Amino acid sequence: MADKMEVDAVVGEKQVEASGPAPEKPIERIIIDNFALLNQAVETFDSRFTLRALRSISTIRKHKDVATAILIALRTAFPNANNPARRVLEGLLPQNAAAVAQNGGTKAGKESDEEQIPEIWSYLGVLVQVYLYDNEQYEKGANFSDKFVEKLRDFNRRTLDPIGSKAYYYYSLFHEQLNPKPPSKQSPVINVRPKLLAALRSAVLRKDADTQAAVTVLLLRNYISTSDITQADLLIAQTQFPTTASNNQVCRYLYYLGRIRAIQLSYTQAHEHLTSATRKSPTSSTAAGFYQQATKLLVVVNLLMGDIPERSLFRQPNLEAALHPYFKLVQAVRVGDLQAFLKCVETFAAVFKKDGTYTLILRLRQNVIKTGVRMLSLSYSRISLRDICTRLGVDSEESAEYITAKAIRDGVIEASLDHAQGHMVTVPQRDAYSTTEPSEAFHARISALLAMRDECVMAMRYPMHKHRQEIAEATKARERERELAKEIAEGDVDAEDEDGFEGM
Repeated sequence: MADKMEVDAVVGEKQVEASGPAPEKPIERIIIDNFALLNQAVETFDSRFTLRALRSISTIRKHKDVATAILIALRTAFPNANNPARRVLEGLLPQNAAAVAQNGGTKAGKESDEEQIPEIWSYLGVLVQVYLYDNEQYEKGANFSDKFVEKLRDFNRRTLDPIGSKAYYYYSLFHEQLNPKPPSKQSPVINVRPKLLAALRSAVLRKDADTQAAVTVLLLRNYISTSDITQADLLIAQTQFPTTASNNQVCRYLYYLGRIRAIQLSYTQAHEHLTSATRKSPTSSTAAGFYQQATKLLVVVNLLMGDIPERSLFRQPNLEAALHPYFKLVQAVRVGDLQAFLKCVETFAAVFKKDGTYTLILRLRQNVIKTGVRMLSLSYSRISLRDICTRLGVDSEESAEYITAKAIRDGVIEASLDHAQGHMVTVPQRDAYSTTEPSEAFHARISALLAMRDECVMAMRYPMHKHRQEIAEATKARERERELAKEIAEGDVDAEDEDGFEGM
């Protein structure tokens, strides 16, 4: 019996090997199948089906024959060659893709179009935007996106909201790549602001949360790219970010909010926003770039607040290589070595400028000096100003005296200056557990966890109008009970049921 089972297992393995892996679905079939999701979104008035269709964009854009697949799907949806909607999108795709689609594409089988919902044409328009951006056709993509987003605004359909937010995203990206690029004040990104602001007003009036969240994030990105921090701060003060926005948009909004607060010297608020952004951000490979960028800014803000990030942060596999310059920076700041700090800034200046943290890192010079003074105060109960100059690399004793006095005034160290002898005298430190610092840190951690729990509860999705269905079912049940009670009261009982009642 055991031998027979082994033989059957081997035969089964050979059959699996012979059959091979399941054939991969053609890329044009994935696009065409998404048309059914868009139709279902319109029929049920549920935009989640539209989101499912947009989720496949990351898979579609990786294929090498994207243009041909889009063209086949376009001709399947609009078989009539004279259809203006089809001709607009066809003109943006290469001619060789049209030839391949004509020879090897699916047969439409019709000469006239059926009436298609706007969601299908808009979805194909977003795919064309993605194709143009991936192939670096920024000028053509910007010209098309100008008219495309205006057309989407004219539709005013709630099932089009996720597609509209995606269209505005690529509309902004196209203009960012046009010359001259930000932070130049002649950059084309400044010309798109009126259209983005108009889209924001329309989204608020129509209660379009998807477009409102996306356009708000794009405006903040636009203002930061040209260093218009005051305008970005006014936008935050005059608008309200929708609570029903997707997690990705919330992460982007918190990141830009943290960057703005860091530039405005509000390091505590910046730390809160960036911490929330890194906690909400997925750490998978698909969002690794955003997670790395948010963590880099968080490390700099931590240093500006006087805190040292944990070493385990720099050992994460998806952060280790990206955070190597910041690890060297933290090492220099932690020990208060001014010379090592200046050398690190000079070595990795190009990396810091690319990440947009260079100006913030230059502010750390004073923190490095304060850290060095604090390390000296912990090591010595009395130290001369000349020794402070030597150890910190300061030019003169007057500068060392000024730095020490400022550190004492800011509460960095507890010490006093002996001007006559030229010494700094350190006051013995108190026990940290005799203060309220541990309880405050514990309270901050509990508040963060409770806030995360509340956000998770608010993010839970329930079926739409479920309560109405329950009310209708309860009403029908009550009507059946009334009919049954009425029949019993009138004695309207079938002859077949009489024996049954006696038996019971």
